[in-house]
Amino acid sequence: MKRYRLLLVVLLLIAIGAFFFSGAYQWFSLETLKAYQSDFQSAFERRPWQIAGVFFALYVLVTTMSLPGAAILTLLGGALFGLGVGLVMVSFASAIGATLSFLISRYLLRRPIEKRFPHRLAVINRGVTRDGAFYLFTLRLVPAFPFFVINLGMGLTRLKTWTFYWVSQAGMLPGTLVFVNAGGQLGEIERLSDVISPGLVASFALLAVFPWVARKIMRGAQRRKAYRGFTRPQRFDYDMLVIGAGSAGLVSAYIGRAVKARVALVEASAMGGDCLNTGCVPSKALIRAARAAHEVRTAQRFGVSAGEPTIDFSRVMGHVHRAIAAVEPHDSVERYTQLGVDVHQAHARLKTPWEVDVGGQTLSARHIVIATGARPVIPPLPGIDEARVLTSENLWALDELPKRLAVLGGGAIGCELGQSFARLGSQVTLVEGGEQLLGREDSEVGEHMTRTLEAEGVTVLTRAQARKITHHDGQRLHLSTAGGEGEDNVAFDYLLVCVGRQANVEGLGLEALGITTKDNGTLALSRQLQTRLPNVWACGDVAGPYQLTHAAAHQAWHAAVNALFGEIKRFNVDYRLIPAVVYTQPEIARVGLNERDARARGIAFELTRYAMSESDRAIAEGATGGFIKVLTVPGRDKILGATIVAENAGEWLGEFSLAMKHGLGLNKLLGTVHPYPTLSEAAKATAGVWKNAHKPERVLALLERYFRFRRGT
Repeated sequence: MKRYRLLLVVLLLIAIGAFFFSGAYQWFSLETLKAYQSDFQSAFERRPWQIAGVFFALYVLVTTMSLPGAAILTLLGGALFGLGVGLVMVSFASAIGATLSFLISRYLLRRPIEKRFPHRLAVINRGVTRDGAFYLFTLRLVPAFPFFVINLGMGLTRLKTWTFYWVSQAGMLPGTLVFVNAGGQLGEIERLSDVISPGLVASFALLAVFPWVARKIMRGAQRRKAYRGFTRPQRFDYDMLVIGAGSAGLVSAYIGRAVKARVALVEASAMGGDCLNTGCVPSKALIRAARAAHEVRTAQRFGVSAGEPTIDFSRVMGHVHRAIAAVEPHDSVERYTQLGVDVHQAHARLKTPWEVDVGGQTLSARHIVIATGARPVIPPLPGIDEARVLTSENLWALDELPKRLAVLGGGAIGCELGQSFARLGSQVTLVEGGEQLLGREDSEVGEHMTRTLEAEGVTVLTRAQARKITHHDGQRLHLSTAGGEGEDNVAFDYLLVCVGRQANVEGLGLEALGITTKDNGTLALSRQLQTRLPNVWACGDVAGPYQLTHAAAHQAWHAAVNALFGEIKRFNVDYRLIPAVVYTQPEIARVGLNERDARARGIAFELTRYAMSESDRAIAEGATGGFIKVLTVPGRDKILGATIVAENAGEWLGEFSLAMKHGLGLNKLLGTVHPYPTLSEAAKATAGVWKNAHKPERVLALLERYFRFRRGT
């Protein structure tokens, strides 16, 4: 394939060189056209079909090769064939030539440029997918803009060839008409600027704006249709009303007050949402207690004999609830009231796009932000209603350590809690229906997690589908194993369900307003987090696609800013650099692409791997199990993604996130002094592995000869 591309490049260069060095370009001037107009006309009268064919082919060739002369040929078309026939011939020839130029650019340039600038091209392609026809049509309507640049530039995008062709033909038609018509009065033209005057260019520019004006009109019509049947209040109680006081809702309210908007915050349950009460805070407190037990149990490897730890589970849960109580003031009613937010602890239901029933009281707001979060999914297994089922919601009321715990789901929550309960003394069986634990991660990561958990006594079952629960011989979870080829059952005292979360959209009155959800239950939103109602927005778990506290905060900024300032400027949510951490030991932290994602999206990459067993600090800590994997653009140090499997990986993943956010490559990481000995020094070491693989062998060979010469050997 590369050989064919090189051959095509050589042929193009030869053809373009011949065009200029042979002097052929001199024929494509207004003076030449006027001097030989009668000769062209005589030849056409003698052999009309042959001359028409040669003209058409020449026009296609000139536009395909992006050679100067299309304007002159268009004038000649009008002079030879008249307005009607000339317009048809030039219109089709120019569109065909432009499309061929577009395809040449796509064949020769798109792949190498996509490899070099993958993220930038991805952003452009998203815009082209959405508005490509509008962009192209607008550019084609302005003859002053070089059409060959449009051809070559659009060839780098993912715009469909047929779309490029018909939009080009339609968009170039007005300018073609002007030039072909001018060809009929060729004798009156002294210079090309006589054809396209500033006034005519301005007229075309106004015409180019028409699609955008039409689009605004269509959006206005859609807006009126969305609000049909509702009466907009004359005045509003609030600039923004936020439903839900979890991470997303709290951040939205905070931002609203920070810019001096009047904000209401409505929460029917506990302030702080899942993160404070049933998610991030309690789970990390439990993980820390379990790690302490593990450290005592394994202290003998450092020469410290402590024996088997004694677990007082009620005191462990006391530690968990103290952690919640310590963080609680950050998310409290008192704090947000002091910030100037009107906090209402009641159920909210939308009555109209601007009015919300809050505990029997109607409040109005210019904009409404839905941040109602999500809840654990309970699968409809036969017998599950009679089972002792735990979820991330009711787990924290547990007052006894489960002797036998079955964990259903091998994602981040299942692995974190499964490891923690095993360390606290439970007999844990972890059941995952997929091929591996942590199914979104690379297989190497999933395998490492399986080995880690099994080494700590957890029974890991993958490719195991839960079928039913029986109770006649104690509680048993029945499974189909090995992809349905086998059967197994797991006896348990408690079943911890970690198979996903479902968005909280019930009871909000969304159906009556026509606000729809996607197949996964999250709200259907634009890239600015807007529902079908222009003043109703959403963020956090109810919005998806990530159910992470920091992702919710990221969305909350966009929802609040777009709501309050959307008439001036709106921002699309960018999910490219959302970091994620699995808080097992070792931790698994990732930002950007991994191998699985890159291959699925067809993105070329180069992999650099560093084993934590090479880290001096990891050796000293006895924490050598793990690795770093960094994906870069082939041949360059630009980072596409990083995965860290190591102690406290989440604490130093930020170095890679910062580098990716601000375009810093591995060379910059390598040139940054890191404290020794630290685990984070492994990031620099990984950059060193990449650099060693790209060392300039020819330069080094010359240096070797130079030093040999200096030594006189």
